[in-house]
Amino acid sequence: MTQKLLMTTVILITFFAGAQNKMKTTEELIDKKEPGWTIVEAGIKKAKNKVEILPVDALKAKDALYKTQVTTRSPMGAIVFMTGGLLIDDGWIRILGSGSSKFNRSLPDWNQGKSFKEFGENPGFLLIADDAIGGFYLLNGGGLGSDLGKIYYFSPDSLEYEQLDVTYSEFLEFCFNNDLDKFYSGSRWEGWREEVSKIKGDDVFNFYPFLWTKAGSDINKTSRKVISIQEQYNLNLDLRKQLGFDK
Repeated sequence: MTQKLLMTTVILITFFAGAQNKMKTTEELIDKKEPGWTIVEAGIKKAKNKVEILPVDALKAKDALYKTQVTTRSPMGAIVFMTGGLLIDDGWIRILGSGSSKFNRSLPDWNQGKSFKEFGENPGFLLIADDAIGGFYLLNGGGLGSDLGKIYYFSPDSLEYEQLDVTYSEFLEFCFNNDLDKFYSGSRWEGWREEVSKIKGDDVFNFYPFLWTKAGSDINKTSRKVISIQEQYNLNLDLRKQLGFDK
């Protein structure tokens, strides 16, 4: 692991492990000496997959950074502060930033009520990205396992939290350069790119039969409709309870 990646991991582990007694100001969280955006931007420029940087609103960015309480020295803090979010592969994957008209969710606001109740609390996980088929990427803060700082994928075709064994920085590398067709093999239907590029980052495709059923195993034979990502997230959690995954 490079020194920069190691530092990012240390920053995020400190964020999760430390008791949040007093929230830092936005100014305290802005690192002008070693901004993480330099690393992220360099990665985007070299990316094999299409990456769209959504425009940032300065006031929303400051508010989101304050609520997230992560320094801009880290890639996650940099993305929150410098972007409205990132869209990968024509919007197939959406990485949370501070929100924009095309992707109207900020990382902290999306997590409130899901991974924590009040800003400044120590979350057991953070929802950091999602995809157009209702899958969710989570950064483990201790609520998902002992591998603190690692990414999990809440998969729509299994309803399981799958360990990816990568850090946030490595997840960005995955989004920028990994063979997404291979990773999502069996989950992309004919003509998916055109359809996905037309929906907003706050909507997803909902499939029937469900992708985790035998009848839904061939995505080209399922029916699909666009629903809000909030509705899909709630549905996923409800289905886990109904199936006995969560007691």
